[in-house]
Amino acid sequence: MNKRIVEALTAVALLSISGCVKEITSDERLERETARSEAMRTSTAGELAKLKCDDINTELSKARDETRSEEARLTSYVDLYVRVKERTVKFDDALTHNPDLAYQEGSQEITGARDGCVQSQADVRLDLEGLVREIMLMPTVDEIRSGTTVKVARLNFDIMRQAIDKLELDDKEALLTRLANAEKQVEVKDAKRKREKNDK
Repeated sequence: MNKRIVEALTAVALLSISGCVKEITSDERLERETARSEAMRTSTAGELAKLKCDDINTELSKARDETRSEEARLTSYVDLYVRVKERTVKFDDALTHNPDLAYQEGSQEITGARDGCVQSQADVRLDLEGLVREIMLMPTVDEIRSGTTVKVARLNFDIMRQAIDKLELDDKEALLTRLANAEKQVEVKDAKRKREKNDK
């Protein structure tokens, strides 16, 4: 009796397992493959394949050139950072809307280009933040004018403000406050100089 129950249960189990496995037809398989491969034929895939960040590296070398003025370097870094960030966002948006673009045959070019942009963005950001923090240690400098030492801006404060805004640092507000205080220092000195000139 026990043997018959075991055999019956085994048969039921085998039937239920075989019922769970669904054989897909050739048409279904073809439809799946076609849907997958079509992702790589879209205009988005074509655009992403051309959207690389290789050109950033050449310009990054120019921005790193310490023979250029800090203002010119800072402007170059900000421009580069904005451009590379926009490209990375385009990749992320496209891959979010169509994940097949990252997992299909031939998608290595797209994922490789995206990875290159992510790395370029990190490189530019690191350099830009380093320069911003270095300048913020001493945003004003002493200059001798007519035998008197006066405080002057190390560089254009508006460019510094733009760089700080673009970086979106955790201590952004503290940096902007420090910059505003430095600007007041320079303005106070300028106003005092003008008064002294007028008194003469």
